Amino acid sequence: MREALFIKQNTERWDDYNNNPTEDPDELASRFIGITDDLAYAKTFYPKSKTTVYLNKLAAEFHQYIYKNKKEKSGRVFIFWKYEVPLLFMKYRKQLLYSFLFFSISFFIGILSAKYDNNFVRLIMHDDYVNMTNENIAKGDPFGVYKTGNSYYMFFQIAKNNLYVTVFTFVSGILFSVGTVYALFSNGIMLGAFEYLFISKGLGIQSVLVIWIHGTLEISAIIIAGGAGLIFGNSILFPKTYTRMVSLKKGAMDGLKIVLGISPIIVTAAIFESFVTRHTEMPVWLSIGILAGSLIFIVWYVIIYPLYILKKTTMPDMYTNAT
Repeated sequence: MREALFIKQNTERWDDYNNNPTEDPDELASRFIGITDDLAYAKTFYPKSKTTVYLNKLAAEFHQYIYKNKKEKSGRVFIFWKYEVPLLFMKYRKQLLYSFLFFSISFFIGILSAKYDNNFVRLIMHDDYVNMTNENIAKGDPFGVYKTGNSYYMFFQIAKNNLYVTVFTFVSGILFSVGTVYALFSNGIMLGAFEYLFISKGLGIQSVLVIWIHGTLEISAIIIAGGAGLIFGNSILFPKTYTRMVSLKKGAMDGLKIVLGISPIIVTAAIFESFVTRHTEMPVWLSIGILAGSLIFIVWYVIIYPLYILKKTTMPDMYTNAT
């Protein structure tokens, strides 16, 4: 796109940012993301242009306000998890919501399919696992599978598998988002069938208290990775004002940042599954505490905290100094 056309398409919006500051967090997020997107495009195609200088100044105003009272020693990595990842959650909240809906629908499909088809659980979970679980239930230890093997070995195997599933869910988005939707659907179906296996044995509540100690973080990570995959795929399908290649690179980078951002959550889930879930005899209050703590953290970090950042950085005159 020629620079003149780029300016013509966006100058009205930039003037609006300058002349009409906003207090609305959602609108502020939209404006900030829009400016940074425009700046990235300008740096790519017009690196020495006055337009790039102008957009850089607009973005710098926002950046300066966020960090003006922060200590420099905080470091790049700290900033990444404290600001960049939450802002990406806010920017792509629709994709995260769609991922959650896709997974939830497939989860309930898995439960209903298992309920009305006696062979469905074996089809999804395979005979060996179902037979082993039935044997453990008969022994009075339905979740004995989590007690087998060395904890440290389990941790590395589980962490590796969870990271693989997360990355696969994200990378599959390159198939025009269809690959990511399929990954969410298959994982949701599997979880629904798995959960119904215990519900059908009268162990539904107990399974929640045991399995979801690690499952809360693990499943949340898969859903967030699904949102990253939709970002990736949609960048191909809907490039907007960018060329398809530029849009693809941008979507891939933002999705990758989200996947990297949730890697500590994936590792923590593996720690829980390897070292904590095996203690099925733990008090109910402790199990509920871990579950509630994990869920509260996910809701806070993915939904509440990003909104808090935007409210905290709302500055009526933040654009007035840009010319």
